[in-house]
Amino acid sequence: MDTLKQSTSQGQPKRVSAWVWAFRCLRWSTYLATLITLILILHKTSPPPVQVSPQAATRAEEKVSQVAESASRGEAATLRLDESELNSYLASHLGSAPVVGPSSQSAPAATDTEAAENPAVFPSGGDVEQMRSNVKDVKVQMEGDIVKAYVVFDLHGKDMTLELAGKLGASDGYLKFEPVSGKIGSLPIPQSALESAVRQLMESPENREKLKLPSDVSDLHIENGQLVTTYH
Repeated sequence: MDTLKQSTSQGQPKRVSAWVWAFRCLRWSTYLATLITLILILHKTSPPPVQVSPQAATRAEEKVSQVAESASRGEAATLRLDESELNSYLASHLGSAPVVGPSSQSAPAATDTEAAENPAVFPSGGDVEQMRSNVKDVKVQMEGDIVKAYVVFDLHGKDMTLELAGKLGASDGYLKFEPVSGKIGSLPIPQSALESAVRQLMESPENREKLKLPSDVSDLHIENGQLVTTYH
């Protein structure tokens, strides 16, 4: 009789407790969530439709030169760049997307003297080289008072995309950015995490001085789809 009971118990499958099933489901759910997150982060999104042309780059160069001359004489001036002018200027000066045509010859790179005289317009040589080494493409959209930036950057040999939207401004002589939304690849960044990351980035001592505006710049913001920089 005992032998029959033993054989019957051995033939029945071993019952798994509810806690074990819950643990297994949680573990595999975590693996799946991590995999989906990595796929979304590494998925390179398509660039936004922006216009880049030699004519717009030439207009931007002329506006920048006029404002630089006025600022050097101590005169008040306002620089207004629309979306095509700003993207063409970024393409020609940051090397993110070469602009072919007359502007490529008539708009030489800024010299060290020009950069020192007008840091609001010309980044320093070291900053430009650092941006070029990591950033491969930059496109900007401006709608109303919101700026949307699309950035392609290299991370250990892998192209990744970052999209940020927010409001530009100036406060106490420093550049200010209020994020509205953001994505890494195709993964949306939670608003609380985005605000915390931007705040830490802008308040960190090593970045604080990089965000300081030149003394002759009194304001910088997006207005009616244009970048407006005011010099006094």
